[in-house]
Amino acid sequence: MLAFGAPVAGLTYKDRAAAFGIAENALGQIALAEVSKPGKPPYFDLPGGAVDGDETEAQAVVREFGEETGLVVETGALVETVSQPFLKSDGQPVRNFGGVYVVKVLGENPSLKIEDDHRLVWLDPRDAVVALRHDAHAWAVAAWMRRG
Repeated sequence: MLAFGAPVAGLTYKDRAAAFGIAENALGQIALAEVSKPGKPPYFDLPGGAVDGDETEAQAVVREFGEETGLVVETGALVETVSQPFLKSDGQPVRNFGGVYVVKVLGENPSLKIEDDHRLVWLDPRDAVVALRHDAHAWAVAAWMRRG
C-alpha cells in the first residue's frame, strides 16, 4: 500500500476502508466528482468512497459511482492500493485506505444519484492530476496514464 499525505499533529485518525474509480469517456477525459459544501470552495475527488458493511471494494465503487454521478459502471483492474489521511468536510480526521480501480461506464441511471452536493465533471487526466484534492488520487491517475 502506498501512503500519501501527512496527518495533522495531535489528531487521531479513524481508519476507513474506501475504494475509488477512474472512468474514461470516448474523448479521453476522466470522471471526477466536484463536491460543493456550504461555506467552502468546491473540490474534486475521484468518484468512490467508504466500503459499507460486508461489500467488496468493487461493489463500493459501483455503488458510490451511482450515488455521486448517476453513472452505471463495472470495475476492472486495480491501479494501486493507497492510503491518505485527511479531514472530512465536518472536520473529522479520517485515513482512507483501499484500492483505486479502472472502471468501465456501462450507462447512466439518474435515479441512482442521491448525493446532491456531488456533480459529475469530465476532465483531461492531466488536468485532473492537478485538480484532485487528494495526492493519492492524483498519483493513481498519473500511474494509470503512464501504464496506458
